[in-house]
Amino acid sequence: MLTERHLEIFVALAEEEHFGAAAQRVGITQPPLSQGLRRLEALLGVRLFERERGVFLTEEGALLLPHARRALAALAELRETGAREHADGRRLRLGLAPEVPAPLAADVAAAPVRAGDRARISTVTAPTASLLSDVASGRLDLAVVRHPSVLHGLAAGQVILLPTWILTPAGSATPAGSATPAGPAGPDRPADSGGAAEVGGTAGAGGAAVRRLPVAVRPRGEAPAAHDLFVDTLASRGRRVETVVVADERAGLALVAAGQAVLVTADETLTASRVERRRATDPPLPLRLRVVWNPRRSGAASEDPAATARLLENVLAEGAAR
Repeated sequence: MLTERHLEIFVALAEEEHFGAAAQRVGITQPPLSQGLRRLEALLGVRLFERERGVFLTEEGALLLPHARRALAALAELRETGAREHADGRRLRLGLAPEVPAPLAADVAAAPVRAGDRARISTVTAPTASLLSDVASGRLDLAVVRHPSVLHGLAAGQVILLPTWILTPAGSATPAGSATPAGPAGPDRPADSGGAAEVGGTAGAGGAAVRRLPVAVRPRGEAPAAHDLFVDTLASRGRRVETVVVADERAGLALVAAGQAVLVTADETLTASRVERRRATDPPLPLRLRVVWNPRRSGAASEDPAATARLLENVLAEGAAR
């Protein structure tokens, strides 16, 4: 089996070009060093050094030396990271659904430390379905997920409703029967009375209802129940809803800018040129979020996960009220 000592012998001998000096550098005597070198050459199936008139790398040895150095550096980094984690003590592992706006996600992740918790915070962004699985298995301590979701025995806090905005291509026509045309972009402008039809999408000019645009959505498998509730809410006005699947909101924004889709987002900073923003209020399309944790694993990384969850909820609620 190839070991770290084999690599140390290889690198030391290549740099010292002397068996005695290499053995002293590695911290062993010369016979074990020679035995280790022969074993390494047998494992690799090549001759690493010429041993006549001194010690010199063969062509094969010169090719393999950079790999040996990188392997030793990686092992050293692994040990340092492990020692750092041990010294740092308790870690709080937090998951965040990608729909949570980045500034709010940062405030949520920082909340425990700002409240005096000395745990190291690590965060991961993943779809709701993945986060629920990771919390259940213990890979995460808490997660902010979309609601509704099937929790399978996980504990959950209150549902927080984040306001959302409708992003439409600039100049999109207002559907027939709407009260007012689309106005300039702005995070505080309310949605028109024909909100459901607007999200269903129309495109054109001069107020004529023409081609309907699909709604850009993330894959249903990421959060099936939340996805279905969103689509059902759009269809509640009796209109057929078409969707187009995108990898993330940036991809959805690109489609909006290209005039090929509309997007509903909780990120008040998400915009682009020739994209209009209106508050989604008719019908309301809030981003529903909950904090979840596994009550059967309490005490592993958070002394009181329910208390930590309430802390995160407060930050989410403050974000929703802004």
